[in-house]
Amino acid sequence: MLHLRRLSRSTLVSFAGLFVGIAGLVIQWFADRSKFAEALPPFGVVFPPGILFIIVFGLLMLLTARWWWHPFFGVFIAFWIVGVGGLAGKLTPNLTSPNAGTVAGNVVMAAGLVLAFIAGVLSMITARRTQRAVRSKPERVHQR
Repeated sequence: MLHLRRLSRSTLVSFAGLFVGIAGLVIQWFADRSKFAEALPPFGVVFPPGILFIIVFGLLMLLTARWWWHPFFGVFIAFWIVGVGGLAGKLTPNLTSPNAGTVAGNVVMAAGLVLAFIAGVLSMITARRTQRAVRSKPERVHQR
């Protein structure tokens, strides 16, 4: 079983960023549920589908934690929601909305996902460098 103590600090920060991203989506949902009316309702409840995507990618990150590249999943979903969503013009309407809750939720979501992205990239770089350093160390022969 995976223990959270084994995860690097930057990986834990990346998970925290994903959690903050979910909190931002929840804020947006409470502020204006009609914005998510187009989402497919699972079990008859309409809620931001981004929550499910972030949870799934966070679980993938956790399940692959033994490999140095495990934060890729958090980095990818953060880039997809904030980066691609920004380029596609999906975030701008929420940032310029007259509803203060929608704006606040969008800012919280984007800040959390940017944090997850940066921490995830740093986690991968650090883990890869550590892995290379361990491999390049010559094995010492124990003499008695």
